[in-house]
Amino acid sequence: MGDTWTPQSWRAKPIRQVPHYEDEGALNSALGTIKGYPPLVFAGEARRLKERLAQVAQGKAFLLQGGDCAESFAEFHADNIRDTFRVLLQMAVVLTYGGGLPVVKVGRIAGQFAKPRSSDMETVGDVALPSYRGDIINGADFTADDRNPDPARMVTAYTQASATLNLLRAFAQGGYADLHQVHRWNLDFVNESPQGDKYKALADSLSETLKFMAACGLTSETTPQIRETEFFTSHEALLLPFEEAMTRVDSTSGDWYDVSAHLLWIGDRTRDLDEAHVEFLRGVENPLGLKCGPSTDPDTLLKLIDMLNPENDPGRLTLICRMGAEHAGKHLPPIVRAVEAAGKSVVWSCDPMHGNTVKAASGYKTRPFDLIRREVQTFFEVARAEGAHPGGIHLEMTGKDVTECTGGAQAISDDNLGDRYHTHCDPRLNASQALELAFMVAEELRAERDSQSSAAA
Repeated sequence: MGDTWTPQSWRAKPIRQVPHYEDEGALNSALGTIKGYPPLVFAGEARRLKERLAQVAQGKAFLLQGGDCAESFAEFHADNIRDTFRVLLQMAVVLTYGGGLPVVKVGRIAGQFAKPRSSDMETVGDVALPSYRGDIINGADFTADDRNPDPARMVTAYTQASATLNLLRAFAQGGYADLHQVHRWNLDFVNESPQGDKYKALADSLSETLKFMAACGLTSETTPQIRETEFFTSHEALLLPFEEAMTRVDSTSGDWYDVSAHLLWIGDRTRDLDEAHVEFLRGVENPLGLKCGPSTDPDTLLKLIDMLNPENDPGRLTLICRMGAEHAGKHLPPIVRAVEAAGKSVVWSCDPMHGNTVKAASGYKTRPFDLIRREVQTFFEVARAEGAHPGGIHLEMTGKDVTECTGGAQAISDDNLGDRYHTHCDPRLNASQALELAFMVAEELRAERDSQSSAAA
């Protein structure tokens, strides 16, 4: 693995997107508290996710990763957690039933607090203050007190993540995810939409299938796969002091794991080979993600893959491509071609959100649904052309009826953005738009499956 790695070795490397804490004593106190807290996830769970992602890398499953752009302390509520989980369940059913593949469900949740920013400072009028970097670092209000990085926020973030995980585990294993609940998962505002009608038709078909299975003796009581679901968590490992404090030796394997989440990813702004974020994550055994934007150079990417996955271990590394609809057709083929030619085992996932952010005439930051859909279509086209498995999709989304992304079947316009624009950071798909995209992806997966069947005949 090259130079000796320790959980602290990143501190000798250059680093970006991490704040300066003025009170070193308060910082050390917060980190000491976190080090003493129990793990949020377990190493065995991370290994199980890696096994599931290995199936994705081999073309035998599909990765659905989605959730908030940045979780907030103010919106921490059981209903919000439930609604996001519910939409992901709906999307997974659509993808599984329509695409014919098992779906690995990974939430951007229970730890997605920190956000990279394009500028360290934000200026309003004559006042310049540090940029908002997520609730784990500072506050969103444009005041000096709120924007000052506060290490105590890391303890609050841990507490919120712990409570969120507790509820998610209850939902996943306590009966809420039972496939017999498929009709009850529909949300009121989605229920009356075109995709709501499509979902109800799919749910009706699934219900008939479940009745047949019950007649054959396969019920919720006899078959855990019907009653329960696997659900994993992920976030961008941006705030490295926090991630270091959450890194522990697994008692069964002796390996280091970052127990803040099952999967951790490196952002497009922090993926330099010789910098701190790559150094830290190369040494933990969690499944990893790596964001790949338009500036990704194929040769550099291959070096990153070798550093992060030197054993070429299936399921270890997911490449999350966020090119933008205008650039995907040009920039995605060279990197897919290079990685496939080198025989690297990776999961190919599409993030159609981050490359498609625009400023609406109304002044709101938004993401047009047509651009999101176009990037997903290009992703599938490129993967097919280059002989790769289009293995996943990565979305910023919510279960709430927000108006943050324009377009879709709801036909949200620029004029509608102010109706329910609730995000603290980036615009998210609402539940209706997310479900609409799931149906589109299911059609792409079905076409992929049919193409493979024809080729094998």
